[in-house]
Amino acid sequence: MLAKYLSAADLASRFGVSKATIWRWKREGQIPSPIYLGARCTRWREEDIQTYERGLIADAALG
Repeated sequence: MLAKYLSAADLASRFGVSKATIWRWKREGQIPSPIYLGARCTRWREEDIQTYERGLIADAALG
């Protein structure tokens, strides 16, 4: 199965925040590290984001 890659715009839509927030979260290490596919092409692996989301859900469940 091929990996799917998400852009900052994809993540912003997914989390209901602005692209600027995605870049701030990246700088602060709050989201998984992206993959650099080219000089101006930064993407996140969907699998990494799904794992991150499961962690958020588990943390919220623990209260």
